[in-house]
Amino acid sequence: MDSGFKIDEKLYRAVYPPEVMDMFWKRDGSISSAAFADAKGLSVDRGYYRPDSEVIQDMSRRFNGRIISLYVKNCIDIGAVIKYMPSRSNIFHSEIHGSSTNPLLSKSQRRFLAGKAVLVQSN
Repeated sequence: MDSGFKIDEKLYRAVYPPEVMDMFWKRDGSISSAAFADAKGLSVDRGYYRPDSEVIQDMSRRFNGRIISLYVKNCIDIGAVIKYMPSRSNIFHSEIHGSSTNPLLSKSQRRFLAGKAVLVQSN
C-alpha cells in the first residue's frame, strides 16, 4: 500500500454513539461537526477500495460505535491534508489534517465534512 490517495477512495471513522457521546450527533440522527475535532489530527481508516462490509468488520475489532465514511475528494475540496500513517496494529490508519502546518480541522472544514459523511454501520 502506498501513501497516495485517489479522489474516489473512501475514508472511515468510528464515532461514539449518542448514548456515549451525544455531542457527536444532532437530534435528527446526523453526525455533528464535533465528531471531526481533534487537535492531533483526525484519525481515520483508509478504505483502499475494500467493500464497506470488510472495513466494518475490521474496524469493529478495534472500535466501538458507529462507522461513518466520506471521500478523499471531500477533504481535497476544503484544502484538508490526508496523511497515510500506518501503525503496528492498523495498516490502514491515516489522519486528516486541516493544513500542512495545522492538524486541527477548522470549524468550516468540520462542518463541511459532517455534511458529506455517510453512516455505514450503526452499532
